[in-house]
Amino acid sequence: MSKPVAGAVVGLFDDPHELLKAGEAALKRGYKNLDAYMPYPVHGINEAIGIKRSWIPWATLVAGITGGSLAFLFMSWTSAVDWPLNVGGKPFISWPAFVPITFECTVLFAGLTTMFALWGACRLPRHRPKILDLRLTDDRFALVVPISGTGSEEERFLKETGALEVQRV
Repeated sequence: MSKPVAGAVVGLFDDPHELLKAGEAALKRGYKNLDAYMPYPVHGINEAIGIKRSWIPWATLVAGITGGSLAFLFMSWTSAVDWPLNVGGKPFISWPAFVPITFECTVLFAGLTTMFALWGACRLPRHRPKILDLRLTDDRFALVVPISGTGSEEERFLKETGALEVQRV
């Protein structure tokens, strides 16, 4: 998700292919923090407007490994060092008995980390911005270009790329 901007120019398109072409052209022209709004997912839009892969899956992986490791280490330490009980001649570190708790802690740590990472990445909770155009949920596609100066250059660029309408927000 791109950073919120003080002002931007929104170009409305009626075809997703035109939106992709406009996004690629904007990226080649050097515009940063581009954003796009669509009524349905469009394959390739992330690459077209310069959005990189998310870091959240890596945070989930690290948290899952950490949770599972901590659970296994805690149970091993408890059963072998802190409170060793010889139950039926089984070894103190009987790993098959630890599998369910290890799995549960892996899922718990990974799930909670994913939730908080998404909150942080999406900057939630925050004040929701006004709706750009109601047609964006129906049949229009929008490319949002942040304003760097007066905004006239960005407006001209969006008109050149085939935007049906250009609005300032």
